[in-house]
Amino acid sequence: MSLQQKIDRITDILRRDDGISGAMHYTEQTSWVLFLKFLDDYESEKEDEAVLSGKDYQPVLDDEHRWASWACPKTAEGKLDLARAKTGDDLTDYVNNQLFPYLKNFANAAAIGADPKSFTYKIGAIFQYLDNKVASGHTLREVLDIIDTLNFQSDDDMFELSQVYEGLLQNMGDAGGYAGEFYTPRPVVRAMVKAINPQPLEKIYDAAAGSCGFLVEAFEYNKPKPFKKRTGRELTSEEYDFQRADAYWGFEKTSLAYVMGMMNMILHGIESPNLFRGNTLTQNIRDIQEKDRYDIILANPPFGGKEKDQIQQNFPIKANATELLFLQHFMKTIKSGGKAAIVVPEGVLFQTNSAFKQVKQELLENFNREFR
Repeated sequence: MSLQQKIDRITDILRRDDGISGAMHYTEQTSWVLFLKFLDDYESEKEDEAVLSGKDYQPVLDDEHRWASWACPKTAEGKLDLARAKTGDDLTDYVNNQLFPYLKNFANAAAIGADPKSFTYKIGAIFQYLDNKVASGHTLREVLDIIDTLNFQSDDDMFELSQVYEGLLQNMGDAGGYAGEFYTPRPVVRAMVKAINPQPLEKIYDAAAGSCGFLVEAFEYNKPKPFKKRTGRELTSEEYDFQRADAYWGFEKTSLAYVMGMMNMILHGIESPNLFRGNTLTQNIRDIQEKDRYDIILANPPFGGKEKDQIQQNFPIKANATELLFLQHFMKTIKSGGKAAIVVPEGVLFQTNSAFKQVKQELLENFNREFR
């Protein structure tokens, strides 16, 4: 069974569950299970590397909450240990009342000073916004058994999984409504990234990140070893480390999009996403300093929305149209000599009221721009 067939099988299983309704739910629920399997494989690989180098590695999760202990414990022969593997109400009770409270508690560690680039911080940031919605423990048992067959230590499996996961996110976008707010068609994203031509040591920013399609595609464009590269050369160690931990930055307002974006970046190979939950427009752009600016901006910010007067006070040109507020934010956050590719509605070009005129005047007088 191919990976795509396995994910399709999981989707079919979840559709029958009383707690799941629609593409958003089954993508969200598949995501947290995938992430925990990925985390277990990631930590196993780190432990193996530590042994080979004679160093110590302290896993983030304790033994009781590792995948091999609760999800799919094995016998000495490597088969599922039916005596220890929970199912039905026992599994649901464990996940809802032990596992998720344990994972959510990592948010407290993040709040009291954990390294924001550590997995401890990322786990807390993700699971504080997640809950198990799978009503049946028998359904969850089926899902766990399928995902247990995936190997996140294989580069080929990771690449294939990243493509399948993009398909899940697209299904959420195709479902319309709320989900459509954070998925931009992949051909549009690829065209914008190719036009910008990001380089390995450039900081890339999306202030309305959604599922992080722009940031992921930029990473794919410069993918470091051991992955396939499009730069035409191997990355230096400095470039490799920068790509994994410091190149990609974003904000996302909604909790579900934030979780999907965080997982999307991690599952594509960005080990420490610099993604933060919050409304970008609450930041007073007058306070933005040079250290806060970025080499590249890639974004499809929400437009057609309205912001209250309190938010508008953060901008020199006050407007309730979100597209004008985001444009001002981007103009302030791009470095001198930086590049940006931003999707805007046609009204930015053709609206003639005072706010639109002033923003366009700022663009024309102080920035090199090209409209396509």
